[in-house]
Amino acid sequence: MSQDFLVLKNITKAFGKAVVIDNLDLTIKRGTMVTLLGPSGCGKTTVLRLVAGLETPTSGQIFIDGEDVTKSSIQNRDICIVFQSYALFPHMSIGDNVGYGLRMQGISSEECKQRVKEALELVDLVGFEDRFVDQISGGQQQRVALARALVLKPKVLLFDEPLSNLDANLRRSMREKIRELQQSLGITSLYVTHDQAEAFAVSDEVIVMHKGKIMQKAPAKELYLRPNSLFLANFMGESSIFEGILSQNQVTINNYQFHLPSADQFGLPDGECLVGIRPEAIRLKHQGEASQRCQIKSAVYMGNHWEIVANWGGKALLVNCNPEDFDPKAESAFVHLSEHGVFLLRKG
Repeated sequence: MSQDFLVLKNITKAFGKAVVIDNLDLTIKRGTMVTLLGPSGCGKTTVLRLVAGLETPTSGQIFIDGEDVTKSSIQNRDICIVFQSYALFPHMSIGDNVGYGLRMQGISSEECKQRVKEALELVDLVGFEDRFVDQISGGQQQRVALARALVLKPKVLLFDEPLSNLDANLRRSMREKIRELQQSLGITSLYVTHDQAEAFAVSDEVIVMHKGKIMQKAPAKELYLRPNSLFLANFMGESSIFEGILSQNQVTINNYQFHLPSADQFGLPDGECLVGIRPEAIRLKHQGEASQRCQIKSAVYMGNHWEIVANWGGKALLVNCNPEDFDPKAESAFVHLSEHGVFLLRKG
């Protein structure tokens, strides 16, 4: 049995002369959750619509579990979609909403009732069968939409920005529930979002897209710590980019030299390079060499940390400091870098 469950080969999608997806290849392993992440207009939703059968590729092929479904309708792909807008029927009870797809398949009322009950148990909505949409919260409505998809036991489950209508606390609990269910049920899933935290929380792998192309596909930790381009470095969280020199695992920035034991993993030859520094990789201390001195330009208290902008060697340096590690009255400090959160890119 092949582990390559959802496969897109040489997919191009154009609307008139506008090419939205450009010769894209994508493979998702059986039972895994992969997230498409990227800025608005990058093509991630178009990819999801192509997988669903809501759009037809201009060229290329789509396979699900070894079957070519490129020209198949959504009804013949054994796919379910959880939408951003929930798309629930307000005139139906919660139980009827969840069981709607089963009834369309001709499932008996007895089996339908049992499977609806099981699906509602999965999303912690036991006893909600007789309520209506306007009697439950937004978070509960999204769980109903999830139950309606799960009850059909699809081969592939698609998520189209499902949490964007929820507040921060509900988003956190729902992404935990989605990840828990996906892992326990082993459903191959494709998730679309523009929210980095959401992508990191639910995914086995994250695919970052830009202008219709895949920029990098990797687990969340690798994307963050080892971005493969300047675009990825700036898109995946905040970072300060400096010109530097690499020499046998020693990196020099602004005449400040520090040891980077992990330098080999970036695959760069010795010489000029770009050095990316995440805000959490920096410690501001009271002592250091002249090359480490920076000037504090602004400091904003964020509750669990200070968000600082400093001037180091004529460039802006973003720093996150623990409250007890920073004196807000300080006008200058000395930059000390830790290995975790420093990455290297090829110059140019």
